Amino acid sequence: MSKKPIIVFEGIEGTGKSHHIANVAKYLKKNNIKFIKIREPGGSINSEKIRKLILNNKSAFNKHTDLLLYLSARSENVELIKKNIGKKIILIDRFTDSTIAYQHYGMGVNLKFINNINNYLIRNINIDFTFLNTVNSKNMQQRLMKRKNLNRYDKFDNIFYKKVQKGFEKILKKNPKKYMKIDSNLDIKLNEIIILNKINDLI
Repeated sequence: MSKKPIIVFEGIEGTGKSHHIANVAKYLKKNNIKFIKIREPGGSINSEKIRKLILNNKSAFNKHTDLLLYLSARSENVELIKKNIGKKIILIDRFTDSTIAYQHYGMGVNLKFINNINNYLIRNINIDFTFLNTVNSKNMQQRLMKRKNLNRYDKFDNIFYKKVQKGFEKILKKNPKKYMKIDSNLDIKLNEIIILNKINDLI
């Protein structure tokens, strides 16, 4: 594996993935290791503009428009990713697995349609490792209630989130060697140690 890997953090809302990716970034910075950190939707200037549109509580897109907006945001990030491959560690908060888990398993969009566009956009970009963060419904709801501002994707019902999380787990089972499942129902400090130990192995 490249010593400058592409590492993705996946999971439904309330799993702590954004906390952990920020903690890894802090660790890399402290050790003077070059990296970039992006999020999806978001990352580049144009992707952040699309993010605001997607997550706005006043937005009410159908599932295919939603998908295409997410993929448009990804398209804007591709050059940023390609520019840094092999030069810096690339940390990504959500990537292609999220599109499949949310749009296919959650919303029922045709998987072949999603894969065709995804594969076209990210050709020559290979994910080295993914941390899949999971959470039970009770803890997820408790964590969402603590957020000051909820976006459109924080407000689905539990049935939807369960479908999405099961979708993530199905993706993991297809290639388990490139995934680590993080049980975010456990102590967050324990999970920080587990993740940083794996990061050290990867780099």
